[in-house]
Parts: sequence; structure tokens; C-alpha cells
Amino acid sequence: MKNKFLSEQYIINKYLKKLNFNKSESYNFRNDGAFFKIPKNNKIIVTNDTIIENVDFFKSDPPKSIANKIITCNLSDISSMGAVPYAYTLSLCLPKKLNNEWLNLFTKSLFSFQKKFDFFLIGGDLSKSDKIIISSNFFGFVKEKKILTRSGAMTNDDIWVTGNLGDSSIGLKIKQNKIKLLNNEKKFFIKHYLFPKHFSYGSKIINYASSAIDISDGFYGDLNKLIFESNKGAFIESKNLPFSPKTKKLLKNNKININYLLSGGDDYELIFTSNPKHSLKIKSIFKNINVKISKVGRIINKKCVYMDNKKVNFINKSFDHFS
Repeated sequence: MKNKFLSEQYIINKYLKKLNFNKSESYNFRNDGAFFKIPKNNKIIVTNDTIIENVDFFKSDPPKSIANKIITCNLSDISSMGAVPYAYTLSLCLPKKLNNEWLNLFTKSLFSFQKKFDFFLIGGDLSKSDKIIISSNFFGFVKEKKILTRSGAMTNDDIWVTGNLGDSSIGLKIKQNKIKLLNNEKKFFIKHYLFPKHFSYGSKIINYASSAIDISDGFYGDLNKLIFESNKGAFIESKNLPFSPKTKKLLKNNKININYLLSGGDDYELIFTSNPKHSLKIKSIFKNINVKISKVGRIINKKCVYMDNKKVNFINKSFDHFS
């Protein structure tokens, strides 16, 4: 089908209405707004992210990857506060050159995420643009007194990290032609860049974590935000930092720098702190959900970060849209 058939109402009816799952809250997109059904003794967690062509993704990236990114960065924020997803809005600024195939693949990916993590599209907006710009508000529920925040870490709390660090940032380096690897290695890292996965079990640790933050702008930068909010510092042991076997191989062969891995974004894993008395319980939780967990250090009183007894300088240690 040619682009001339694309219109705002056509896109809504053909591609977006299926994403509201016929929930009454959405009015099937027939009204100017929507409403929430809020469970008793719950709070609403709200977050927003925007991704922009040639800033957060490449023009050539597949639509499934672009959908993956707008969903993952938001779900990661929801999970980091101990909440479960409920609904989201979607604002699409799209070029006229996009066709039905792009919209079909993009919304199919959204649909898949919604089914997997049990949330729905409650509304949004459409506009024409010279490049793809996607903004989304996500809403989640959490028990009133169980909200995880960046503040709350106490001296001697353990510092935990979920999953692995740096695979996505290596994929970005490959896409930018800044590192050359064998084909099988390239496929692994580019897949992690195009289709990052978030830590989705924040609600499982709300009874044990004292603070938490998702790793979206790099381990160094996000750790620094967490300890700043808690008015504390951190001691990190580099030998305990979690890397995939392929990344460890690159580190061993000096093909990648560890500071780059710890400064790069889009890991969407979780840094959280917890009283050492909860250590066995936390390990048990992560064994049951089959997710990798690493104890990488501890909270200290001194307001700085030490990596193996060496103070870390945080200049340009985190992704920043304005740097």
C-alpha cells in the first residue's frame, strides 16, 4: 500500500486501536482522555521517556528495535521503583515516508511486549515530523508503603547489580564503526544494542532493597546518582562486576576499555542496595526467577566512589543528551 493512504485516523484504526486491549479505561480512543482503575492501597508510579532518530537509534534500525527501546527504557524505570506496569501513552512524530510495513512491524512489537508484561495503550497523539520522535508516559502500580527510591541506602549496605554490563554499549561502538570484531561477536553485541532487555522484577525485591536505580545512562553515572540521593559513597570491587563471557574476552584482549563499559548506557539492569542480613534471601529470589545477580560492593560514609581503593573521577562518566 502506498504512503498516500496513511492518515492519522487510518493509523489509529489500523495499527493503534488493537493496542488498547479493549480496556474500558481507554474508551477505545473515542474520547479526548482516559481514566485509571487504581487498586486499593496502591500508588501510581509515572515515568516518561523520549527517543529520537539519530540520537537514541539509527535511521536504519528496524522498527521492532525502535519499539523495543521505547518500551524497555520505560519499563525499566517502572521496575526500578518496585512497581508493575499498568498502562502507557504513546506520542508518535513520524515522517510521511514511513509505510504500512514499518507501522505493522512497530506495532506488532509493541503488542508482543504488552502481552508479555500485561499493560495496554491508554491513549496518545500523532504528528508529522522530518524524523522519528517517540515519547511515552508509563504508569505502574506499587503498594503504598513499598515504593523503591534512589535514596535510602545505609552505610555498609550491600550493592547489587542484576544481569551483565556493557554489551549494548559495545554494540553501539560496532554500529559506529569504532571497533572491529569477528562476525559471530558482532551479531551478539549488535543484538544487545538493538534489543536490550530490562530487569522486570523490581516488585520482587521491594521488601529487601533500601534503594534502587536502573542502569540507563551507565553504571558509573547511575551509581553516582544513587549515592548522591542517599548522601553516601560506594566501594566497588572490579572483580565482582558482571560481564558476559564475550565481553570478558574483549577486556582480556584489550579490545575494549572497562571505563567505557561502565560509562555506556542502555543496559537497563538494576543497581540496588540492601542490608547484608538480606543477602541469602536476595540470592534465593534471583535463583527462583533465574536472573543473574552480583554483589559488587558496599555503601560507605565518605561521599565518593572507590574502585579497588582508587577514587573514581565522574567527569563524562555517564551519557548526557546535552554533552
